Amino acid sequence: MDNKVNSDCNGCPQYNAKGLKKLGVNTENFDFVVALAGNPNTGKSTVFNALTGLRQHTGNWPGKTVTRAEGAFEYNDQKYKLVDLPGTYSLLSTSEDEEVARNFILFGKPDVTVIIVDASRLERNLNLVIQVLEITDKAVLCLNLMDEAKRNHIKIDERALARDLGIPVVPTSARFNEGIPELIKTITEVANGKIICKPHRIKNVPKNIQKAVNKLSAEIEKEFPTIPNSRWIAFRLLEGDTQIINALQAGELN
Repeated sequence: MDNKVNSDCNGCPQYNAKGLKKLGVNTENFDFVVALAGNPNTGKSTVFNALTGLRQHTGNWPGKTVTRAEGAFEYNDQKYKLVDLPGTYSLLSTSEDEEVARNFILFGKPDVTVIIVDASRLERNLNLVIQVLEITDKAVLCLNLMDEAKRNHIKIDERALARDLGIPVVPTSARFNEGIPELIKTITEVANGKIICKPHRIKNVPKNIQKAVNKLSAEIEKEFPTIPNSRWIAFRLLEGDTQIINALQAGELN
């Protein structure tokens, strides 16, 4: 990937929108951590670049061959570190990319997870969205590639989508910088608790499984009282997820 600073950046930091300062690779002394998640080819890296002023600043995750990208921006005197997670279709940890993305959302506990979807192929992207919302209570849906959706005469009721998912939805066309100021504002409001998310959770669960999940969740919360996603962990334990079992035994969930 290209490690050069975007030619538009003119030697970041720079100001692009009111109150925004792109910090490039300067990720020190940050106030909040923001994860960018999404399927491949949803424009995730373009959103990352629009927020940080970078083309990409890459390295590898510890012990992995999977590439990681980090950057930062400042908004209203608060610094936000962005972590661009590997593009993945699922968080079930069946590949190294999925494992890295899932573990960061679960164990890294970012202050906000921005889920970037292709507005022209929304249905196929929702599987990952629902999985992320099972893990975290603080998320924003970035409805990217709106220009492609409009070109294909696709209309999306953003307010209904936000209501059904229980999280804010922001339409963007990141390559044209459309919707990016609104996305930044929404990220900061979620991070600072001005927007309270009530994410959609799977409800149609058989009674015997729900009973087991409730029992496990209670035990997990007793052992790890600050954990925000005990229900999801309980589901993964029932499915025999070895990584989650090992993390639980090692006390890594905190």
